[in-house]
Amino acid sequence: MIPLPPHTKLARPAATLSLLAVLATGAIAARSTPAPVRLLGVSAQGNAVLIESSAPVAYAVRQPDPLTVYVELRGVSVADVAADVERRDPVTAVTLEQVAAIDGQHVARVRVALARPSDYAVRSARNTIRLELSPSASSTRAKNARSGPAQLEPLPADPVAAALASPAAAPEAAVGTEGREPTVPLTDATTLDRVHADRAGDTTTVTLSGNGRLTPTSVIESPEPPRRLLLDFANVSSKVPEQTLADALVKKVRVSSERQPASTRVSIEVAKGSTYHIARVGTDDQDLAVVFQPAQTSASMVMLPLATSEPATPEPAISLQQAMANVAAITSPAPPAAAAAAPPVPRPVARAESPLLAASRQSASRQQTTARLEVERTPQQTQPPPPPQTPSALQAGTGQKVYQGHPITLDFVGADLRAVLREFHNISGLNIIIDPAVPATPIDIQLTDIPWDQAFDTLLRTHQLGYEADGTIIRIAPLKTLEDEQKQRQTLANAKALAGVLEVRTFPLSYAKASEMQPLLVKSALSERGQIQVDPRTNVLIITDLPDRLQTAANLIGTLDKPEPQVEVEARVVQTTREFAKALGVQWGLNGRVSPALGNTTNLAFPNNGSLSGRTGQTQSPPDPSRATGTDTTATGVNLPVPGATSAIGLAMGAVNGAFNLDVALSALERQGKGRVLSTPRLTTQNNVLAEVAQGVQVPIQTVANNTTTVTFKDAVLKLIVTPQITSANTVIMLIELENATPDFSRQVNGIPPIDTQRAKTQVQVNDGATTVIGGIFVSREQLSTERTPGLYRIPLIGWLFKRDSTQDESRELLIFITPRILRG
Repeated sequence: MIPLPPHTKLARPAATLSLLAVLATGAIAARSTPAPVRLLGVSAQGNAVLIESSAPVAYAVRQPDPLTVYVELRGVSVADVAADVERRDPVTAVTLEQVAAIDGQHVARVRVALARPSDYAVRSARNTIRLELSPSASSTRAKNARSGPAQLEPLPADPVAAALASPAAAPEAAVGTEGREPTVPLTDATTLDRVHADRAGDTTTVTLSGNGRLTPTSVIESPEPPRRLLLDFANVSSKVPEQTLADALVKKVRVSSERQPASTRVSIEVAKGSTYHIARVGTDDQDLAVVFQPAQTSASMVMLPLATSEPATPEPAISLQQAMANVAAITSPAPPAAAAAAPPVPRPVARAESPLLAASRQSASRQQTTARLEVERTPQQTQPPPPPQTPSALQAGTGQKVYQGHPITLDFVGADLRAVLREFHNISGLNIIIDPAVPATPIDIQLTDIPWDQAFDTLLRTHQLGYEADGTIIRIAPLKTLEDEQKQRQTLANAKALAGVLEVRTFPLSYAKASEMQPLLVKSALSERGQIQVDPRTNVLIITDLPDRLQTAANLIGTLDKPEPQVEVEARVVQTTREFAKALGVQWGLNGRVSPALGNTTNLAFPNNGSLSGRTGQTQSPPDPSRATGTDTTATGVNLPVPGATSAIGLAMGAVNGAFNLDVALSALERQGKGRVLSTPRLTTQNNVLAEVAQGVQVPIQTVANNTTTVTFKDAVLKLIVTPQITSANTVIMLIELENATPDFSRQVNGIPPIDTQRAKTQVQVNDGATTVIGGIFVSREQLSTERTPGLYRIPLIGWLFKRDSTQDESRELLIFITPRILRG
């Protein structure tokens, strides 16, 4: 070991909450396994509780209050195991709970309820944990049980504990003794209904109650005086006014809330020197109690090893946090009974210490028979550390690293780089190997209250160094060295992978085409030495490659060479028409003569004779066949008949001598009609394959150009074109093109009829067997017309003889329906 220069100083202040978060996480954390270990059973043997799992696991034991003991097994699934423990002094009940750790891993919690305060000792052998209970002999524990609130589970006043108390970390299912129902998850509180304080001895308890489970999003101390404890609750409104307490420990409780978004902050002004912790109380532990005490208290935690008979398999590229967890997992502790009598681990001092002395002290500490941690809650700490997260992990959306090591202070002047790197063995407990390529460069460092993993990372980056973690061993080397080694390992791995004897296998395909399968296999399954040949006659793939790659290709072919389901698509085109017409018209004419032949002259020279008749060019009525002449016909004066009238009536009158004739004809028409046309094209096709069906006629169209007659044909057909795609949700996405064209020979021009066309082109998603409307057109036409003789149509009563009224109302509606059906073979 190289001693440090005389100006070197190393200090690690008691940042207790961060230290507790890091060490507790590292001590309990075990290496992740693909599947969680199962809890086999819990039974009783005398005054001991036996816990058996399917494999050795890491576990932790804690006693939150004198009548409760927790045994937590990390990476263990409770499943449907029930606790088979009878009520026998001092055990009153044993409950199994499935909870989640901060990193999301399963944790099986065995809750042992006691009838009286008891001490406990823990023994483990392979996959069996033995919890031995004995009458309590500690007066301190009894005193704390009498003065503190009963049946409380301590909750540290920091964001780590707040995260543990969140609903995400709540038990997913609680299986109790025989006859007990599983625990129902509690509803989160939306309002803070009550804040009250109680005084018991030298302890003051402030209890927060709401309409559900209160869970703080953050618990911090204000960095500015006076000393205040701040509890924030998201999505919670407040009904509590500000309160002032005449108490030596709590001066004031102030509650403030925001509406948009809803949030509530509880600010508790705390006396200097007082300590506190947070516990859950009330029905189903839905309320929060903040317990204040005048003197500092300590919390102890027993870290127990991962008992296993097989050495752990090293994993490359593990994180620094995992390495810290491995250090804690292999520490050999003694039972808690021995830990109570053993002296605590000495706290670090703010002075320089040589690596040789540090290594000696570390070696001596590892030979202790206890792993007990004494953690003080210092009221002077004004800013609690952030919640524990994976070290050096990137924050989402920020690209910044997050460090979680306990704070340290470093002050080196002219220190050797290799000696400083070795000092991190004493700081973190990691086994450190320094590559010979790392230079012994003198460095100057001055850091104050910096997380040790951040200081370690920054030191390595400053000198272009990196590290590799293997279990609890950290190897430090230049980045270039690590990069070259990684390339060499990759080259060696590739060479080993490509080494071997090539084999030839044939793969006949049933549904897929060999030519289409070939490029997929080349990119996804074959090695650099692999080759594929295709026999299109038999649809067979001939593959030459290494045995493991041939197996990969076989698995891929088995997945892809499957029959595609078919889709039957049915369309319905519905056309409806409604027509109504009504018309009323009139025709009348007259013929009057003044003539000497008739003897009705005027006896004047001028005018002596004359005639009066209509001038529309129409004759009102045919001549009377009984008369010898046709002079009795009348010329039409008002010609407003109904075209195509189906009803008409006429009236003709005349003088005896034929001097005046009058003829009137009334015509009327009323027509109503309804029509419906249904077209149903249907087709079946494979998944993702275009299909078309059509039916109709082709209309010839002649064109003449340069004395040349050309005949072209225009389709007038009902046509359906569909490309279906079956989804994993049992729905069908269809690209649809539907056209319904019919010739209308009633309106032909030069023998060429116009084509009445309805068309829809769209893409829709429809459930299997469901029907949807993909298109529709509604056309309505209403027409009212009046034709009349100016002026005369206004004559009362007889004005209708001088006008024609007609009404037409027509509507047309088009609806297109589509129905897909998946046909599975």
